[in-house]
Amino acid sequence: MRLHYDALVVGSGIAGLTCAVHLKKNGLNVAVLTKEDDICQSNTYYAQGGIIASSHEDSHELLNSDITSAGVEYNRKEAVDFFSKNAPSLVFDFLVDEIGIDFSKTSDGQIDYTEEAAHSVRRIVHYEDHTGDKIEDSLIVYAKSIGVEFFPSHTTIDIITNEHHSTDRQEIYKPREVMGLYALENSTGEIKTFFSSNVVLATGGVGNLFYHSTNPSFATGDGISMAYRAGADIINMEYVQFHPTCLYHRDIKRFLISESLRGEGARICDHDGVEFMKEYSEMGDLAPRDVVARAIYDRMARTGKDCMFLNLGKYYKGEKPIEERFSKIYSTCLKGGIDITKEPVPIVPAAHYLCGGIRVDLNGETSLKNLYAVGEVACTGIHGANRLASTSLLEGLLWGKVTAEEIKKKEYSIEKSRYDSIPDWERAVYTEEFDPLLIEQDMRAIQLTMWNYAGIIRNTKGLKRAESDLDYHSHRIMKFYKESKIHKKIVELRNSVVISSLIVKAALRNRVSAGCHYRSDEK
Repeated sequence: MRLHYDALVVGSGIAGLTCAVHLKKNGLNVAVLTKEDDICQSNTYYAQGGIIASSHEDSHELLNSDITSAGVEYNRKEAVDFFSKNAPSLVFDFLVDEIGIDFSKTSDGQIDYTEEAAHSVRRIVHYEDHTGDKIEDSLIVYAKSIGVEFFPSHTTIDIITNEHHSTDRQEIYKPREVMGLYALENSTGEIKTFFSSNVVLATGGVGNLFYHSTNPSFATGDGISMAYRAGADIINMEYVQFHPTCLYHRDIKRFLISESLRGEGARICDHDGVEFMKEYSEMGDLAPRDVVARAIYDRMARTGKDCMFLNLGKYYKGEKPIEERFSKIYSTCLKGGIDITKEPVPIVPAAHYLCGGIRVDLNGETSLKNLYAVGEVACTGIHGANRLASTSLLEGLLWGKVTAEEIKKKEYSIEKSRYDSIPDWERAVYTEEFDPLLIEQDMRAIQLTMWNYAGIIRNTKGLKRAESDLDYHSHRIMKFYKESKIHKKIVELRNSVVISSLIVKAALRNRVSAGCHYRSDEK
């Protein structure tokens, strides 16, 4: 099947949906592809804490300073300034006034601004601790109402470029440009050809590459892997942020314990009840995420324990009851036998957010013609070496809008006759059947390698071990990919080993410890 659109968006989180909505409003025929059966499944859906919004107590100078401080001044100055001046007002202008989201309010009917680590003022709005799923569901409803077309259960395999895929030999002499996508319909096995002069990647992050992660299992770095193989510039891959507080539980995996609990008074303690964060930072429990994650990791190593604890009930200073203010966390922990109003929550640091990714300019354009990237998959440089809490949803909101506006202004479009030289997906007769156990085993090997040698604390010896192990896995996985029946999980496995290698190689090259890239053997 060969399909043509004015714009293709891969990914259905806040960045992708915002971009698709603005593209559609600007009169473009747009399609959103997502590999999951349920459109709402994205990192956005699982975000709890909140989103930075404009506030009378705040200023763009103060926000700029907080972002830069958290990012250890490795941030791209133009991006931070652009974000600080233009992004916070979008929460009210777009999410509230246009999409219709009603964020949580105080008892007197005012917006309830909450606090998170490394913020100078309370500037974060939320919907209890369901902020992400509230935004996600609301955007989907709105996007459908204005006619955005969705292709759920479609796994994007590769980006189509002229000089690589075209049968017209003259294309190899032209500048490289993106012409569309090949995507697998998961349920039928059909591989469809999507053509467009505008391809927007909004595929999220890479958390599933690590043994402990707050991300869903589908966060396998797909967009970055595709862009890298197509020839796009990839930067800052060593800066993988670990969230300090992921629930540590035998039966409940990948569940984030929001940073806003610490903003509302929660304290981190060890198995003896000792609160130790002041030993690591003057900011204590509200130190930047990289500092808190390393502190917990160090305490675990020193005591030989598998987790630490977060005590909320004893220190809670919020206005609403805990079970109302943090309803999602309360109910989830209660299912696991933990009452957060009365007892500490076992926690462990976990891979959470990639500060690097596909290099883009302030308009969301990559180094490849016709290819754009928004959200976590992209690297605008705003986060530097470490992301400030609650900037990610707002980043997706801003650059989703900006990128759509840039595409609308674009006068260039690919001549339709050039698409005729692009063949449909061709695949040799496979010799291997899909084996889920083999896929799971290989993924676990990658996750353990990344966690043990390229995780919160790194050194040259461990990174070289990771590089060697991943090189071995890569050869075997690529051979398996070429010889096996195509399947979503095989595509994810290929992407995972590609991205893991990029992270490790970047970490080896960068010998300077900064933010969430911490080298124990370097300064």
